[in-house]
Amino acid sequence: MKHSEPPENGDLFSRLGQYDTIIDVRSPSEFAEDHIPGALNCPVLDDAERARVGTIYKQQSPFEAKKIGAALVAKNIAAHIEARFLDQPRNWKPLIYCWRGGNRSGSMTHILSKIGWHAEQLAGGYKTYRQQVNAALAEVPKHFRYAVICGTTGSGKSRLLQTLAGEGAQVLDLEQLAAHRGSVLGNLPSEPQPSQKMFESRILQTLRCFDRNKVVYVESESKKVGNLRVPEALMETMRASPCIALQLSRPNRVRLLMEDYDHFVREPAFLNEKLAILTQLHGKQKITHWQEQALAGQMDALVEALLVEHYDPLYLRSIDRNFTQFPQARELTLDGIAETDFIAAAKSLMAG
Repeated sequence: MKHSEPPENGDLFSRLGQYDTIIDVRSPSEFAEDHIPGALNCPVLDDAERARVGTIYKQQSPFEAKKIGAALVAKNIAAHIEARFLDQPRNWKPLIYCWRGGNRSGSMTHILSKIGWHAEQLAGGYKTYRQQVNAALAEVPKHFRYAVICGTTGSGKSRLLQTLAGEGAQVLDLEQLAAHRGSVLGNLPSEPQPSQKMFESRILQTLRCFDRNKVVYVESESKKVGNLRVPEALMETMRASPCIALQLSRPNRVRLLMEDYDHFVREPAFLNEKLAILTQLHGKQKITHWQEQALAGQMDALVEALLVEHYDPLYLRSIDRNFTQFPQARELTLDGIAETDFIAAAKSLMAG
């Protein structure tokens, strides 16, 4: 294969390991929305430059845009080579892609190939990658056995998943991948949710690292985690899978939630913004009372009220309907919320 010849795509995922570096030459905003896992962003046009060239193309002429674009691309590629690639050996083999395998990745591939490196351009670019992600997510999730961790809010599902992962189990933590805790109060204050495309890339990347002969532990999520949709094939397979019913006393659930949502304890005004979303369900009078409890520092009482009056009824209405094997679920009781309690529970599950 010639250095500049685009590789046949086939199963792109199985081929990615053949390359020393994967280079995404799209703009930073395109890269931030989604990219091939492990890719290095080396934009040949940044967002402002891309907008400038596009404006000239539409308002003046394609020829003027190409001249200015070529100068910018050449300058940026030179900067990337000098800053990032000068120490690469002669046998270095990068894969380079842009939006659809056009001029941006073609320019980088051409220059790196002329230097003497084994540079290849991804035919079809990121569009090809996304097509293969979509196709894979319709099939790959069906090839695993799942154990679905069920339980009311605050019962320790997420902590148990984290402990299982620490003990070497295969864990698909959708809330972690989505940067959200799965409820109206679930936004993580320090981390925005990824795009839908990035969420899907993370799910597929995680599943592709798993052994199909071993069970995958997952939480009993709804179809959406925050603003993100769980892929349909994964959702359907999870909902038909065996369940584990995690049990924890209500006082311990309150303690656990106080620990996990300590940002609300510190900033009750932020919590009250979220509680206002529940006004249509519970009425203004009740929401106002809860908001007053938050401002008064009566968090224990507020958390217990939210469990009893909001979260538990919601859970009980949905779990049997959505997870068909829940009536036959294996019960697993946590004695407390110490690390040792979760380790004991994880080892019990893994032992079968």
